[in-house]
Amino acid sequence: MTEREFAVDVVRRLRQSGYEALWAGGCVRDELLGQNPADYDVATSARPEQVIASFRRTVPVGVSFGVVEVLGPTQFDGWFPKVQVATFRSDGQYLDGRRPEDVTFSSAEEDAQRRDFTINGMFFDPLEGRVIDYVGGQADLQAKILRAIGDPVARFTEDKLRLLRAVRMASRFEFPIEERTAAAILVMADQLSVVSAERIAEEFRKMLTHRNRASALRQMDELGLLNQVLPEIDSDMKGLPQGLPSAPTGDLWQHTLQVIDLLEGPNWPEPGPVSFPLAFAAILHDVGKKRSAAREQDRYTFHGHEHVGKRLAGLACRRLKFSNLEANRIEWLVERHQYLSDAPIMRPSRLKPILVHPGIGELLALHRADALASGYTIDHVEFCERILRETPPEELNPPPLLTGDDLIAMGWEQGPMFKKVLDAVREAQLEGTIRTKNEAIAVAVEYK
Repeated sequence: MTEREFAVDVVRRLRQSGYEALWAGGCVRDELLGQNPADYDVATSARPEQVIASFRRTVPVGVSFGVVEVLGPTQFDGWFPKVQVATFRSDGQYLDGRRPEDVTFSSAEEDAQRRDFTINGMFFDPLEGRVIDYVGGQADLQAKILRAIGDPVARFTEDKLRLLRAVRMASRFEFPIEERTAAAILVMADQLSVVSAERIAEEFRKMLTHRNRASALRQMDELGLLNQVLPEIDSDMKGLPQGLPSAPTGDLWQHTLQVIDLLEGPNWPEPGPVSFPLAFAAILHDVGKKRSAAREQDRYTFHGHEHVGKRLAGLACRRLKFSNLEANRIEWLVERHQYLSDAPIMRPSRLKPILVHPGIGELLALHRADALASGYTIDHVEFCERILRETPPEELNPPPLLTGDDLIAMGWEQGPMFKKVLDAVREAQLEGTIRTKNEAIAVAVEYK
């Protein structure tokens, strides 16, 4: 049983129990667009306790708001479908810019009026194959426009995250935002600050992993939202000239948008999508340039901006409360975004360790987009990809010829010299100048 089939079955069983039940929200929009919904939601006149009594397996995920998750039968691979069922409701006053103080169970029409955008406010009867539309969603879907339901200011006041969600939805479907809705976002943009970092990050994550990420960033900037999420754009990128004084190519933010436009997923170890850490690192890859300018009067000379950029990227990651795994990868990509520019002439001992890093595919994808946006060749990227394809893993990352235990067995005392000696031996091994343990010992003895 597919999730869609189960969602039809949930509606059927609720109807058989005497309740009104309809598909609601995004799944209706996606079905009308001919797309496969990511999930299905059902809205019903049944109260939460009545929904729980109607099905064998349920999870009360938000009973106070009328939401119950209904679980379907387990399939042969251990997976089971699930559908969120919510009672028709009207919301009370919003005091925290996120959720209502209380809810009143109501009708389908009243439930539609509390939703965010018209294209998300429709219902669908899967048993009769008809759309129930109280908010003009079908007309806006056909006109390809994103419009808030009712008064846009009221809708955004209820949940400030809708300010950001409007941009994500508009960029995803390539719909313009209706004039009054856009005007409300522009006026209320600074109120996004009351939304938790985790909720902003999750919305931003969905935005940046979609192919229209560059369009979303441009629209966020136009509507005053980008500075609320990434103030580094205004403070460290805009107005910073790119290119030579004799041949300017715009400012750093324009360059960054070109990188985002050109960004594609990694090719190694196999083709993949643009991940959130890769997209976020692409936005901030040059963020350290302004603060690391070598001289106040020379805005075109930069030294060590990768290390400054890593620090600034790390601060942004912590502010938005990304996971440590995401933050570490973002910082690594920002710090290394120019590392492979001279790959064809790099010493093997410098090149090999980075080629075996788990993030090498993403790093090469960032190098490729940055080079293309700057008008350079991607020879260095293709060189690295060729090395990865043609070189056996045991040659790129061979087992160490000498370890700390070996040095202790040789009678050495543990101390700072250990690391220096082992690094020297490893470098010689990766350079290919030594190949045996005896040769490694000779290097260690000579180094000491």
